[in-house]
Formats: sequence, C-alpha cells, structure tokens
Amino acid sequence: MKVRPYVTYFHSSRSISDLANGDICVAMGWSGDVLQAADRAAEADNGVTVEYVIPDEGAGLWFDMIAIPKDAKNPEEAHIFLNYLLRPDVIANITDYVAYANPNKTATPLVDGEIRENSGIYPTDEAKERLFVFEVLPSKVNRQINRMFTKLTSGQ
Repeated sequence: MKVRPYVTYFHSSRSISDLANGDICVAMGWSGDVLQAADRAAEADNGVTVEYVIPDEGAGLWFDMIAIPKDAKNPEEAHIFLNYLLRPDVIANITDYVAYANPNKTATPLVDGEIRENSGIYPTDEAKERLFVFEVLPSKVNRQINRMFTKLTSGQ
C-alpha cells in the first residue's frame, strides 16, 4: 500500500499502447505484451524504446500451449496439425512472426537472430534459474489473495 499512490493503473493490456506511445515509463507485464509494445514503438518511429527485462528477483515462468480437447471430433487431424506446427521450418517462421519462443530446439538456429538472441524471449540459463512456476493454491488462499489485490487496486 505504500507504493500504491505511485501506481498509475492496474490493467492487463493497456500498457501495450501506453509504453509504445511513451505515456508510461515502466510496466509489469507479460513478455509478449511488452515485446508488442516495443514493435509498435519501432513502427511509429516516435523515439520511444521499449525493452523487456526479467527482474533480478525472478518472475513467473510463462507458457503458451496448444491442447486437443478430450471430446475433439477429429483428434487424428489435430495431431497431424500439431506435428506440422512443430516442424522446425514452420515453428521458426511462427516464432519470427509472433516473437514468442518455441519448444523445438531444432528450430532455434532457424529463428531470426534478433529474436533468438533476445533474452526476454529466450532467457539465459542464469535468468531461467530465477523463473518459477505458479503453484495451484487452495481456494481459501486464492480468496485471500483476491481480497488483498482488490484492496490494493482500489486503494481502499
């Protein structure tokens, strides 16, 4: 609550445009959102530089995934599609387009060097040591966290 007066807002995606426009100078957000803001700022050529950094204290590990629903009507075709997506040449092109890391190590050399060398997309081994997986917490604990977060965001 001590820092609350210095927080402009709490929002999960508004910071994308505000970072890109230079309306805010720092945000806590997902790597993809911050990298999207960086791309928008570069496209606008507005003198704003946006960079994603994993805090020294660590951060939650992020995952993007595709799943086949249990009751899918065409699971065989879904597997064929997933296998296609994970082909090194295909997933490397997707990574180049969306700037999200992919799980196919064979594809890594095919990824654009600027993306491949970006430690916000492909964290260093040192950074990986500071990443953690969010735990599934008991409902009682989640309720308490939600109450505290609501108190923080409302300033009450």
